[in-house]
Amino acid sequence: MSTISTTHDHAHDHAHDHPHGWRRWLFATNHKDIGTMYLIFSFVSLLAGGVMALGIRLELFQPGLQYLRPEFFNQLTTMHGLVMVFGAIMPAFVGFANWMVPLQIGASDMAFARMNNFSFWILPVAALLLFGSFLAPGGAPSGGWTLYAPLTLQMGPGMDMAIFALHLLGASSIMGSINIIVTILNMRAPGMTLMKMPMFCWTWLITAYLLIAVMPVWRVRLRWFSRTVILVLVSFLLPVVAIL
Repeated sequence: MSTISTTHDHAHDHAHDHPHGWRRWLFATNHKDIGTMYLIFSFVSLLAGGVMALGIRLELFQPGLQYLRPEFFNQLTTMHGLVMVFGAIMPAFVGFANWMVPLQIGASDMAFARMNNFSFWILPVAALLLFGSFLAPGGAPSGGWTLYAPLTLQMGPGMDMAIFALHLLGASSIMGSINIIVTILNMRAPGMTLMKMPMFCWTWLITAYLLIAVMPVWRVRLRWFSRTVILVLVSFLLPVVAIL
């Protein structure tokens, strides 16, 4: 009788360890749940970018102006590229990595489960900033998704919002890369050497190192293209040049 009671108590306690409903997703630390959220976010971004692509193709269906103002057309072109690359493609790959890497190397979960959760929830905030730039004075960025100067210096607050959103996306990628590297190097099953590791894990190990190497440089580049930073630097350097 006592054995049955103890078993029931342990089952009851175990049921309370895992949140249910919306808390399961908000506080998720399971790599499969987080991978699923990445894939859902990627699919929603794919739909949003696809709608922008339809608007672009609708305008280009015949020569001349059809439905969109030239400024808004350029905004759609820029935002389509940003949303597809940073909102659809990259989160989809990270979602598959969250799902597959622990399973393929015999790990119970990712190395840093809470950081894994945090790196995902940065994405919706960045997406709100990115899509919210359409509502900013002057509209969304319209200088091309590569964000090359001098077009990036001619935008309004929408460009600053987009650059901050890309900073957040870069931070999410860096945290995800650190998580993948530590998981692969330290949490492989006994007997699984690097040479016995599946090719998918190898590709992600190399990609994670590349992301950590590239993302800080890319974020510095974005910071230099920020309109606010450029104005601050110019206002600081002009008096120095005048004195010299």
